Amino acid sequence: MQIKRNFDILEKLVNETKPPVALAVKRHNKWETFSPQDYQKYANYFSYGLLELGFKKGDKIITISNNRPEWNFVDMGMGQIGVIHVPVYPNMSLGEYEFIFEHSEARMFIVSSAEYYLKAKTAADKLQNIEKIYTFDKLDGAPNWHEIIQLGRENEHKWKDKLPEIKNSIQPDDLLSIIYTSGTTGRPKGVMLTHWNFMSNVLATTPLYPIEKGHGYMSILPLCHVFEREVNYMIQNKGATIYYAEKIDTLVRDIKEVPVHGFAAVPRVYEKIYDRIIVEGKKLKGLKKKIFFWAINLGLVYDPNENKGPWYKLQLNLARKLVFKKWQEALGGKIIALISGGAALQPRLARIFHAAQMPIYEGYGLTETSPVIAVNYPGHVKIGTVGPVLSNVKVKIADDGEILVKGPNVMKGYYKDPEKTAQVFDDEGWFHTGDIGELDEDGYLKITDRKKEMFKLSTGKYVAPQVVENIFKESPFIDQLFVVGEKEKFVAAIISPDFEYLIAWAVKNGIIFRDTQELIKHPKVIERFQQEIDKYNRRLGRHEQIKKFALTCRKWTPETGELSPTLKLKRKYLKQLYKAKLDYLYGYTDDPGDLGLRKEDDLLSISSMPNPPENTVTPDDSTKSDDD
Repeated sequence: MQIKRNFDILEKLVNETKPPVALAVKRHNKWETFSPQDYQKYANYFSYGLLELGFKKGDKIITISNNRPEWNFVDMGMGQIGVIHVPVYPNMSLGEYEFIFEHSEARMFIVSSAEYYLKAKTAADKLQNIEKIYTFDKLDGAPNWHEIIQLGRENEHKWKDKLPEIKNSIQPDDLLSIIYTSGTTGRPKGVMLTHWNFMSNVLATTPLYPIEKGHGYMSILPLCHVFEREVNYMIQNKGATIYYAEKIDTLVRDIKEVPVHGFAAVPRVYEKIYDRIIVEGKKLKGLKKKIFFWAINLGLVYDPNENKGPWYKLQLNLARKLVFKKWQEALGGKIIALISGGAALQPRLARIFHAAQMPIYEGYGLTETSPVIAVNYPGHVKIGTVGPVLSNVKVKIADDGEILVKGPNVMKGYYKDPEKTAQVFDDEGWFHTGDIGELDEDGYLKITDRKKEMFKLSTGKYVAPQVVENIFKESPFIDQLFVVGEKEKFVAAIISPDFEYLIAWAVKNGIIFRDTQELIKHPKVIERFQQEIDKYNRRLGRHEQIKKFALTCRKWTPETGELSPTLKLKRKYLKQLYKAKLDYLYGYTDDPGDLGLRKEDDLLSISSMPNPPENTVTPDDSTKSDDD
């Protein structure tokens, strides 16, 4: 059947692909499953209930929820009667909630649990447009979404024959969703996406991803994230089963209990998995430890397009049996395809996961493009690129290097903001992504940086901060860092340490501290971070190297404001938050504040330092040595 609207996928699940289980979730330590028929039943009852409550095409409902089958039930239930779904990140601030609730003109919202109910209710109580708040979990004193389901069940006779007529009236170009961007540089913008925006993207990516009917997919990223939502639709279109873990803390355990063949994640997830593996490897002794790091170094030079000869192939096969097989087993033993998006994936991670036969396929897109523009896929992989452009999407590179896009996946515009909409579309209808990139001779797209985030030093040299940050985040000591230098003589950085790793290192090395604020001021800690800075600086051009840095005593999160809900740096906010510290680093003030800092007399000359091999890890590596 033709897939042009989101609920067409549900019809296909019920009538064509017919998997025994469409959706499954672990709750209270037990797996609960839903067949395609169960799925359709709940979606229809939700549609009937909304119709009975007076909802009509064009009305809006907000959801604030973790990943669960109910998210899909209400998403399909809204879609098939023309109600616009406005999914919101659970970890947004109260101010962002208030803005979105009012700006979207939503009539109702549904939250998953008590965790989000109070904050959302506080924001909603200030507004006139929110009529009622429902919850997925049962909470005392709060209306439950089952009330809508029950209302639909009781009035099925009234709406059952009318629902097909309403569904037939929904056009592919009708709005399906408004997704508010993370707001890294200001107020969130409401991206208007139609049924066809999403479905054209689903149809283009479906043949590229090797998960099929009979396979399982673990949903990890928030479903309100456009990336996970598109993959969610794609997996359903294939007839595979989608699993939802009980909670993020039980993910590894849960993934071993069900047949999971793939999942999608942002690069930081894969970085953390890799770092954990390295930490476990360092605990080994003697020959086992040598074999482990021998296998790691084989993986770090792997290239799916390069024939390194029979000796390398023989060694790699042995490494797969002795080491990489255990990686597979740790993730359930069935992984065949992973997807990465949302930010640049470090090439070393792509290499080693491919070598371990758990290939990561990196893609690229934006909320405004529903989202996929280009993606690597089996047989078409170039590490360091985001893959070939999709067959139904056009890309061209502007004179200044910006990536421009046309295609059926490109948004209708920003909700109630024609001015910002006009700013991102040119006279020829090309959407300006704001990203800088290039197309190689084979049509593979490579992203170099965000156009608005690149800055020029006072020396006239340009710096792409994401490239620099991505390199330094390879260090297990660094969780996040913010690189600056606009109109300055050199690059500086504020660093948020990986406190779990840093504290373990400090305890092992006999450092006594009361809290993280005291820890980051310790001379041995500053010295250790200096070693990290020196090491990774060697991989950069001289003008890109970090000359001064400061350590912050707290972890950056979306809840504390430094990161967006998609874990991107909020650069404008960070620049304001750390203004005093940056002024000190650049010599505009003598007050160093309360951060651990590099002092002027600690500066090292690195111009004559030799460049070490980029893709080598040993048990005695300066970053990952035994005394770490």
